[in-house]
Amino acid sequence: MNALSRWCLQLRVMFGKELRQLGRDRVLLAFIVYAFTVDIFLAASGVSLQLKLASTFVQDVDHSSASRELASRFLPPYFQVKGALEDERAADAALSSGRAMLVLTVPAGFGEDLARGEPTHVQLQVDTSNAVLGFLAASYAEQIVARFGLETQQAGKTPLPVIENRTRVWFNPNQEDSWFMGISELLNVITIFSVLLPAAAAVREKERGTIEQLLVSPLTPLQILLPKVLSMTVVILAGTALALFCVLRPCFGVPMAGSVPAFFALTALYVFTSAGFGLLAATVARNLAQAGMLTILILAPMLFLSGAWTPPEAMPEWLAVFTHFSPLYYFINISFGLLLKGQSVAALWPSVFDMMALGMAAFAAGLLRFRRQFG
Repeated sequence: MNALSRWCLQLRVMFGKELRQLGRDRVLLAFIVYAFTVDIFLAASGVSLQLKLASTFVQDVDHSSASRELASRFLPPYFQVKGALEDERAADAALSSGRAMLVLTVPAGFGEDLARGEPTHVQLQVDTSNAVLGFLAASYAEQIVARFGLETQQAGKTPLPVIENRTRVWFNPNQEDSWFMGISELLNVITIFSVLLPAAAAVREKERGTIEQLLVSPLTPLQILLPKVLSMTVVILAGTALALFCVLRPCFGVPMAGSVPAFFALTALYVFTSAGFGLLAATVARNLAQAGMLTILILAPMLFLSGAWTPPEAMPEWLAVFTHFSPLYYFINISFGLLLKGQSVAALWPSVFDMMALGMAAFAAGLLRFRRQFG
């Protein structure tokens, strides 16, 4: 048997050992299955960034046909008029108690001012405890009032030229939150396990005292660490397939516009390279508890600087620079490009290269530190 065949045989035996060792840990297996199924389902179905049936109350002091017409335009699916209020004190109480998200106040003389063609105003109070929904509610209400004013101004007069805004939404025409939230949660889960599982596998050898047995065997540090990464990569890819084909696709209709094999190949590359961060944590930690705490320190900046929750454009300029040091930032661009936009790998090559460069640097650092620590 030549050296290459012996090396491959040792790698295959160690690969099988890692899978059997993981299979004995039923709690961890149950957690993996939960993360790739129930957690992603809850994230896709339970979080919505769209405005739906915002609780609206109307304080109509004018009691004119114009005020009633304006109030009647706050319709589902964005608004739902729950009732009328008598005075400002009732409006403040409704907003403070959370019963109302919006209070529309139409002042006295509103209809008469419109009939004479004079400027008038209405008041809209918005509960912005949830800043995103509050901003959407104010924006939609502003459009309703502006359109009502324009139509009232043109009534009975020669129609004036109007610029009509026709918006076309690409890649997610119905603006389904479940598509974005489901895929984002899947990428977060992949990132967590790509760092946590290799770190746990390496630290487990320390706790059980088997790392010394491996070191005195005819195995190199690369042959010890590589099977751990490869086996965990296979497990994560299986979980990804479970999430895509059993949760996201059948339950939420998430499209797969691009090449699915390319997505899995690049996911394997991302998991393999991101495992280097877990190996770095494993060389420092002495037990699983320490490994878990260290992975949190690694994962927190990776997740929050990736753009999954806060777009880099919305970050301070000095902070947005650090997004380019998160491999997840590039993996998000790759995943959404393949799954939703149908882009080719050639179009995504800059992100692939940057992700691979960061990951390979982390993997090389983890392997080098392992060699120095145990070599």
